[in-house]
Amino acid sequence: MSVQVEPMEEKNMIRMTIEVPAEEFESALQESYQKQKNDFSMPGFRKGKIPRNVIEQMYGPGIFYEEAANILIPTAYNDALKECEEDIVSRPLVDIVQIEKGKPFIFSAEVAVRPEVTLGQYEGVEVTEMDATPTEEEIMADIDRERENNARIIAVEDRAIEMGDTAIIDYEGFVDGEPFEGGQDENHSLEIGSGSFIPGFEEQLVGKNVGDEVDVNVTFPEEYHAPDLAGRDALFKVTIHEVKTKEIPELDDEFAQDVSEFDTVDEYKDSVREKVAERKAGEVREKQQEEAMEQIIAASEIDIPDAMIDSQCENMINRMAQQLAGQGLSLDQYMEYTGTNLDEMKEEIRPDAEMQIRNELVLDAIAEAEGIEITDEDIEEELEKMAAMYQMDVEQLKSYLDEEETENMKLDLASRRAYEHIGDTMKPVSRVITEKEEDTEEEAPNEAADDAESEPEAAEPAADDTEETEE
Repeated sequence: MSVQVEPMEEKNMIRMTIEVPAEEFESALQESYQKQKNDFSMPGFRKGKIPRNVIEQMYGPGIFYEEAANILIPTAYNDALKECEEDIVSRPLVDIVQIEKGKPFIFSAEVAVRPEVTLGQYEGVEVTEMDATPTEEEIMADIDRERENNARIIAVEDRAIEMGDTAIIDYEGFVDGEPFEGGQDENHSLEIGSGSFIPGFEEQLVGKNVGDEVDVNVTFPEEYHAPDLAGRDALFKVTIHEVKTKEIPELDDEFAQDVSEFDTVDEYKDSVREKVAERKAGEVREKQQEEAMEQIIAASEIDIPDAMIDSQCENMINRMAQQLAGQGLSLDQYMEYTGTNLDEMKEEIRPDAEMQIRNELVLDAIAEAEGIEITDEDIEEELEKMAAMYQMDVEQLKSYLDEEETENMKLDLASRRAYEHIGDTMKPVSRVITEKEEDTEEEAPNEAADDAESEPEAAEPAADDTEETEE
């Protein structure tokens, strides 16, 4: 096999021309024939016994070319990567140059190579000074969460249902007087006010009592994922079996002793203040590092080829598909629910994909500029941390890692150290936040809310995907 590499007009793109010897192409043709021979029928021959040359005479010599190319290309391309000294960062765009019986098989692969980075200033970057002093509200929020975590669940017997209570109910849903699939459940635990059921459902249980049988009338949202229910009126017959509520402990010395090593509320509160201060300091540093990183990227010069961004988009979508699969949802189902297609998804995530690439390339360049090297001892220490996190034996964890994955660990660690170097050298300064920046900060939560609203709802009175089939 021979490999020729030539630069393309687009910067950081190369074309690899790969030639496979004629005898290897012949072997691939024979393998293709063996795979497909049972697909042909011809008078006078038993199925699977038609000689290859007879099939080629009948259908033409190219009948087995496509399968033979599919057999050869993956192996030949991987072998070419080993010979090529370039750092390939995209999937190949393959084109067949020559495919003919008795001749070498030749194909080309257009790929992106890792771009060079011309770094701007990355040390002493000025960032916004931020106050990490914890407020009384933040301290009490942490304490209230701890009180909530230590709440007792008690049965309610002397009053009607209120917001925040948990009701144990049976329900069955009807549309036009007919029950529908997924619209029933027994002994379902529903927190009133959680918003986990169709809008209007939970509110109609407020004021009801244990033993009541209630008719709940609701309308499915127009964007409901089950088309046969979207926008339709429904009646749910509900039986209330039990009502529970949380009993939040008082903030007193006894509570402090139960949840901490301290004897008094004041001592406990001081310890919470220290934890909140430490957490806020970490959050402030992270925000400042992100701000510094944005400036460094903006000041650096990088020519990123489109093919590299395309590959990053595909990687991001593949990761998303894996996450969806963990929730029992396929990528096709998600696109159907959200009314989008693969091309639109790629276009939507393209800016994020490009920014991720710029971030990675800049950190790699800083690591190189600072001479950051990751030793075997560093890898060993990282593996010990990972083993502790996953509650695994270190040697067992090592057995799952090949040479490529270990090398990726080194690159990740080097990037993390480069990122910490940015944080260690940045200079917080006081500055006036402009009106435009204030508007941007105010709009951010709404953008997040818009993203959340784009998620599909569940096919049930609840919006909880995990219980869809039980109803």
